[in-house]
Amino acid sequence: MKYFLLSLFLLINAIAFSQKTWQGSVLDGKTNLPLEGATISLLPINITTITDERGRFIFSKNVSVLSSVQISSLGYESRIIPLSSFQQNLAIILYPQKAQLENVTVTAKAGQEYKTISKMDIKMRGVNNSQEILRMVPGLFIGQHQGGGKAEQIFVRGFDCDHGTDINIMADGMPVNMVSQAHGQGYADMHFIIPETVENVDFQKGTYNAAKGNFTTSGFVDMKTKNGLNNDLVKLEGGMFDTYRVLGMFNLLHENAKAKQQSLYVASEYAYSNGYFDHPQDFKRFNFFSKYNGRISDQTYLIVTASTFSSKWNASGQIPDRAVESGMIGFFGAIDSTEGGETARTNVNLQLITNSKNGSFFKNQLYYSNYYFDLHTNFTFYLNDPVNGDQIRQKENRNVVGYNGSYHQQSNIGSIQLNTEAGINLRQDLTTNSELSHTKDRYTLLNRIKYGNITETDAAAYISETIKVNEKLNINAGMRFDQFINQYKDHLQNDSLFKANAAILSPKLSFYYQQNNATQFYLNLGKGFHSNDTRVCIVENGNKILPAAYSADLGTILKPAKNILLQGAVWYMFLQQEFVYNGDDGSPQPSGRTQREGFDFSVRYEPVKSIYIDADVNYAHGRFVDEAKGQNYIPLAPVWSSTGGITYKNKKGLNGSLRYRWLSDRPANENYSLTAKGYFVNDLVLNYTQKKYEIGITVNNLFNVRWKETQFDTTTRLKNETTPVDEICFTAGTKFAAKLSLSIFF
Repeated sequence: MKYFLLSLFLLINAIAFSQKTWQGSVLDGKTNLPLEGATISLLPINITTITDERGRFIFSKNVSVLSSVQISSLGYESRIIPLSSFQQNLAIILYPQKAQLENVTVTAKAGQEYKTISKMDIKMRGVNNSQEILRMVPGLFIGQHQGGGKAEQIFVRGFDCDHGTDINIMADGMPVNMVSQAHGQGYADMHFIIPETVENVDFQKGTYNAAKGNFTTSGFVDMKTKNGLNNDLVKLEGGMFDTYRVLGMFNLLHENAKAKQQSLYVASEYAYSNGYFDHPQDFKRFNFFSKYNGRISDQTYLIVTASTFSSKWNASGQIPDRAVESGMIGFFGAIDSTEGGETARTNVNLQLITNSKNGSFFKNQLYYSNYYFDLHTNFTFYLNDPVNGDQIRQKENRNVVGYNGSYHQQSNIGSIQLNTEAGINLRQDLTTNSELSHTKDRYTLLNRIKYGNITETDAAAYISETIKVNEKLNINAGMRFDQFINQYKDHLQNDSLFKANAAILSPKLSFYYQQNNATQFYLNLGKGFHSNDTRVCIVENGNKILPAAYSADLGTILKPAKNILLQGAVWYMFLQQEFVYNGDDGSPQPSGRTQREGFDFSVRYEPVKSIYIDADVNYAHGRFVDEAKGQNYIPLAPVWSSTGGITYKNKKGLNGSLRYRWLSDRPANENYSLTAKGYFVNDLVLNYTQKKYEIGITVNNLFNVRWKETQFDTTTRLKNETTPVDEICFTAGTKFAAKLSLSIFF
């Protein structure tokens, strides 16, 4: 079968190579760098295509009935070029202008169903802090429960993704999730990303992208950093609870480099905060980031990013309801005030894009990360050790090296357009002294529970073929194969070496139908998976360690008026096994099969050109398949959620936004005897912007509501208690917190 598919693929592309094409590229007028996602429309019959990451587009030469080409992109001016003036490999310059909803075009290109909303949101709302990056994904909620330096807990589509188990997170195509991590599988710490460097947040919900592998169950998020800076920036922030931050972003190349399509900039930040808890966090974070973009030959483009990050903090942890209700501690207090951690990450990411004369291109990516993690927590207090307490230490040193290679080609067979992507992914994680230990007061080691070295390798190959049958219908079919090789050297068993292997095949199929420029329908079907911790794999001897996820989306994108954009989808997902490794006690925890179904709805509305209103409403119904009714709730799975706001946007003068986020009550355990309480919180951003400076104020929890940011069903025992208690333990959400900022542009 595989030889037949390979032969068919080669035959189709051999025929396609014989087709003559016209090609061009679109560049940003400020930076002279490639502009991805620009819409190319062939008039008057309105045939459309979209520029790729090289800023390039391609279409058939047989266009005798056409008169002109229209080029447009959100946040840029539009241009119309007569076809008689169009030359092969023409470079078209678009200059930035104010983003407006009326300039949005609905397109049926495969995989684009969320990009319109994503680009519009980030252009209008901007990214004010690291938490806002993920909140750009409609229906995605995050929660912090261990101090400002720990990765956020993620909730989306009926999943408590923990810190990343069921969502694939990337930065410029480099993986953020850590496999077999000391605290939890898929742990995704995004604090090495400076929010002001983010240009776009690419995402898709579900299991439908063949290029995305491990953890792509609820979906994926790929944060794209800016290719270049429009201006240099110095930003100073200061606010309540001893919160301070300084940021600098600087171009390092002059104007003559821009003419050669080259850019190099650096960005660095230092942040400090004591936080709103009774015990100061003493949180410190340092970030440095640099990025080079350059055309190094007529056909070759190089992108290099390098970054380093470190943070250290104290944490108030999770506290039980009874401790607050009895007056033992306050709502913002702590039981074990010695909790906290430190972490560091250094990254190098190289991408080389090589064009071919027929319009196809190769993309090669090499990345390397060095990662350090050291976390002290105490969830059960004195449950297991009434004398010393139950504090644990989770620690690791890790090196990650990987390669992503892909071939991209757009071609035609008669009137049918083909878009081909074929690639391979290789990733290896090597940890040294991955540790779970029992500690006291953060610095005293009592005993080690788990201690060893992990080697995990993921080798994958995929192919994705998009067939543009006509101007209304696109079909995407993909297939992905992943092979995992797991090894664990157990220091507590005389360095015994344990091994386990597993493989999985993931097919994808999607249909995109565009009724007109204002209406699109899509049906996505696909299989995905999340891997399990290596320490589980060896226990299971390689069996049932790659649980599959099967999902389907039926959705639509509508633009009933030039200033309104609607998107809705009903969806279903079946997960073969919620089988994870509990890093807090070092044990595997199989949870059985689950199914989820729900809907997502988004609206974007621009009543006048300076006001942008957005709202997202999401519902998910999740249950365990094999448990009795009433005993089959999925703990902490979100049910109803909504986010939205109103943004007032001006290039100069006053601008700002008022936003809300609402999460409903949800079950905290399988029988819903405990409830994780919902919340409704508002945030406010106000700025006064001029050409050379901007003054701003940001207020979190504007109305100072008392809310629980994260909640867990936990059995705990406090000091001097004789009987354990099973109840909600929580981390308090922020109080009213205001900070001022001054940005200087030059």
